[in-house]
Amino acid sequence: MAITTHDTETDIQDRAILVTLVTDKIKRTGIDPELSLQELVQLAETAGVEVLDVLRQNKETPDSKWFIGKGKVEELRMAADGLGANTAIFDQELSGAQVRNLEESLDLKIIDRTQLILDIFAGRAKTREGIIQVELAQLSYLLPRLSGQGKNLSRLGGGIGTRGPGESKLETDRRHIRGRITELKRQLDEVVKTRELHRERRRKAGAVQVALVGYTNAGKSTLLKQLTDADVYIENQLFATLDPTSRVLQLTGGKEVVLTDTVGFIQNLPHDLVASFRATLEEVNEANLVLHVVDASSPMREEQMEIVQTILQDLGAASKPQIVLFNKIDLCEPEQLEMLPTGTGFLKISAFNPEDLTRIIEIISDELAGDTLNFRIPGDRGDISSLLYRVGEVLETTYDENDVIYNVRLNKEDYDKWGYMLADFVDQP
Repeated sequence: MAITTHDTETDIQDRAILVTLVTDKIKRTGIDPELSLQELVQLAETAGVEVLDVLRQNKETPDSKWFIGKGKVEELRMAADGLGANTAIFDQELSGAQVRNLEESLDLKIIDRTQLILDIFAGRAKTREGIIQVELAQLSYLLPRLSGQGKNLSRLGGGIGTRGPGESKLETDRRHIRGRITELKRQLDEVVKTRELHRERRRKAGAVQVALVGYTNAGKSTLLKQLTDADVYIENQLFATLDPTSRVLQLTGGKEVVLTDTVGFIQNLPHDLVASFRATLEEVNEANLVLHVVDASSPMREEQMEIVQTILQDLGAASKPQIVLFNKIDLCEPEQLEMLPTGTGFLKISAFNPEDLTRIIEIISDELAGDTLNFRIPGDRGDISSLLYRVGEVLETTYDENDVIYNVRLNKEDYDKWGYMLADFVDQP
């Protein structure tokens, strides 16, 4: 459904021209500006915007006043008049002054990539934590840009770039907004403490955790649903999932693990958004194993994989054991399949292929499997017996007088975590 702006009594859909500025700095990064622009089209369509045209400008550095230069602004104005556009969306981040200058010259709503992503997140947030995180990121982004938000703020709560906090909060003075940011951070701290209590409870219960990470729209939620029959929202859109969703997955041999879907990554993910969602993203740090889901059919596959690895590095989770799942192989051209890496740690799959789902479960089981040990447990120590079933894979059970002897496969990480309770029961040969 298209986003509409309640400007008067009629609903006005956002009809936009997309604008990208390719500078020398961008060229040095190695990221293809055209692929970034394709992603901006996807972002705009996800937000319900009708994309009318794209405008490209090559320039050594951004124009401090107009971003794209005065001549290109005039070209944009003529294109907007001819096509009936009411919005211009820039692929790079704008300053408040640039937004103000462009609005005054063009009489268009001016949105940049960051604001567009924040708007999509605002539309997706459903839980209390997600809503707090998004509003905090929006206000942190808008605070230094208030002087440049005239046209955007004149529309109450509708259309891209204005959804979320709304006019009543954004048109108040900076002191009030800073106070709101402080209050949101306090609320978020409470949510973070609750999340940490849940993590601690899972640790004490010996839960083994597997995290699904990847670029947005790589198919993580679909994979969670297919593997666990989870009732999760799935849509061929960017950022369909914001809040982490965890479900129990049964592995080979009957052992259960907690499989968690996380928010998708994207290039140039707004700093304020990363900061606000850090507590959510840090679920990855609790994982025993990371499943990096990749859209194998994407022309930006390599760049997307690099961006995911960079964000994992920033989160301190880059050294976690990782399996790369090249998803959507049913959408790949033969030459794309040939270019995919093979070998240990890589798997080519389609989330809709039952045989591939079985292979995923097997590779998770193998990765989490460890050494095989025998434990002699007295019959009255049911607590230790239960712990063995939770943290390891019980392969065989025998009985010797009043003791039960368990043959258990247990990985090193779990033994290091629970060895203080298990060491006295190891049955030495």
